[in-house]
Amino acid sequence: MTDDMTGGAPAPPGGQWYDTEAGPLVRPYAMTGGRTHPGPTGVRFDLIALVTLDPGASAADHTALGPEHRTLIELCRAETQSVAELAADAHLPVGVVRVLLGDLVERGSVTVSRPVPPAQLPDERILREVINGLRAL
Repeated sequence: MTDDMTGGAPAPPGGQWYDTEAGPLVRPYAMTGGRTHPGPTGVRFDLIALVTLDPGASAADHTALGPEHRTLIELCRAETQSVAELAADAHLPVGVVRVLLGDLVERGSVTVSRPVPPAQLPDERILREVINGLRAL
């Protein structure tokens, strides 16, 4: 059996899972166990949702996790990250990251919060009046 990726040379056993230029190939459905949606967490994983490592979660709890889960935890360890940043830094599709984050939320390893929508922020005019009032003191 020959393989087009190796220039016609015989493919090693299991060679269909390895690309000489890209390295090992693991399909996204293999990382998520075939799931395409996060579990029943009730959390929306928008691209701008912020993910924070739960300080109460112990490192021993992470040993049973897969490598992709541990990568997301390590990325959150340094600072709060958005879902989009996690996907980019972990080199994973956003859909996969959402499913993996659902697992981590269910385990209590991370918490997810949403930034305040601009419509719910105080009016700029009110903030300027407060600043001017403080300066007047």
